[in-house]
Formats: sequence, structure tokens, C-alpha cells
Amino acid sequence: MATFTVAADFLEDIAEGVHNLGTGTLTLALSITAPASEASDPTSTGNGVVGNITQIAYTNYTDGLTVDRVLEGVTSAETGDVYKLDATDVVITASGGAIADFRYVYLYNDSATSPADAIIGVWDHGSTISLATGESATIQWNASGILTIS
Repeated sequence: MATFTVAADFLEDIAEGVHNLGTGTLTLALSITAPASEASDPTSTGNGVVGNITQIAYTNYTDGLTVDRVLEGVTSAETGDVYKLDATDVVITASGGAIADFRYVYLYNDSATSPADAIIGVWDHGSTISLATGESATIQWNASGILTIS
């Protein structure tokens, strides 16, 4: 099971108005490089932007994906003092060739401008995901949503 790590900058970014999770363009970025192995760890304080991620090459996707993956079906609501962010599960399918191996799935706000492309967090799948032509991987959110804040 994948483990989720909130980026160190995320809470400060919320407090300072960087994120509007209800209306922002929430996007996934895929990487094979561990956060701590990046030149600037994107989960550590002051480094929470997509520019600090070594992304895989986005080729051979059935949906024509050429850069990152925008989440669909995003819902955002507060009920009983708990805020919940959710979206439709993401299916990645290789077509016309293999997709570059990945292990880390970053969630970021593509609408954020200062800082640009602010990272919300990252899932570590725990092992490399390799997809040959015709194979798929589903990024399935927790039953309680992508994240909750209380």
C-alpha cells in the first residue's frame, strides 16, 4: 500500500492563500527518484514545488498525456469540522510502448502561482511500477478521500 507524505510547505501554503483546493487545477507528477535523493527534497521546508521533482518522460499513454496528469471529478467539502478533498481514481495505461518506470506520485496545485506549482504531498508506492504496452496501473484514493484536514 502506498504511503502519503504531506509536503512540509503545504500547511503554510494553505494559511498564506497559496492553495484553493476546491477550484485549483490539481495535478499528478510521476517520478522514479526518491524525494530525499532529489537535489532539493521537494517535501522539505522551502522546496515544495514541482521544479524540484525529476519527472519521468510522459510518453505512450492512451489519453495522450504529454505533461503530468490533471485530476478529474475533484470534490472539496467541509462537514462536521472535517475538510475532505477527493477525486476520481486515475488509471494510467501504456499504449504504443512502455511507460517510464515510476514509484512516487506527487500531488500538486498547478494553479498556484506564488510559489508556482506548489506540492501538496507525495505517495510512495513502495516499489517500482513498470507498465508495458497494454498494461495499466490505478491510482486509487483512500476510502476517506485524498486527504482530510480537521
